[in-house]
Amino acid sequence: MPEDQLARPAFYALRGGGWRDLVTVLHPPYTAWHLANVALGAAAAAEIHTDRFIATLAAFFLAVGVGAHTLDELNGRPLKTQLSDGTLIGLAATSIAGAVVIGIAGCFIVSATLIPFVLAGGFIVVAYNLELFGGRFHTDFWLAASWGAFPALTSWWVNTLSFGSAKTVVAGALVAAGCFGLTTVQRRLSTPVRRLRRKTISVSGEQRLDDGTVIELTAAELAGPLDGALRGLSWAIVVLSIGLVVIRY
Repeated sequence: MPEDQLARPAFYALRGGGWRDLVTVLHPPYTAWHLANVALGAAAAAEIHTDRFIATLAAFFLAVGVGAHTLDELNGRPLKTQLSDGTLIGLAATSIAGAVVIGIAGCFIVSATLIPFVLAGGFIVVAYNLELFGGRFHTDFWLAASWGAFPALTSWWVNTLSFGSAKTVVAGALVAAGCFGLTTVQRRLSTPVRRLRRKTISVSGEQRLDDGTVIELTAAELAGPLDGALRGLSWAIVVLSIGLVVIRY
């Protein structure tokens, strides 16, 4: 990886300014990953109801893809965008409100059992990204639970609406657990590479192999495999989820 690429706060960050900031703030690979969790949850259900599935995708795109990510940028500017506070607040408020409206509509049209999911989703998107309650909900566990397991579990329930057969319940639980685990992996990879990109001034040292080879340790040398793994995982999980949904149809 060229050293100049590390000047950007994330591997997916575009050159700053204008519409590019809007794209960057959406964290495109991670937004797609979160929506893949929704698809995986639907694929675990006994039947995929297309209208419910699409509505769930839309709600999580608004809540997480737009709302959570704009609140995250508002809280400390980690992506260094030039978007104004007003723009970020406006995007967050309208997108989260839109997601809640979709959820409320689902409670009336589909089932009142969706109420706990709507309440939990509305709470965590604000509590996590604004680090409310002293950051109690801004932890690795809550990241994996909120953006990994929760979308999958919500999508599974939206399409199932009952505990039905033991097989369906086990499938939903396993998929939610798998999404939790994959999001944990994402966090384990992204934390050190974010530190390299956003906080590291310099790196020094070398790695000596048993054949005498000496590898100079640089920020780019350390960040390359981490970014590569994140890129690979982000597209692989999306392709996998699409494949599983296609099979169900």
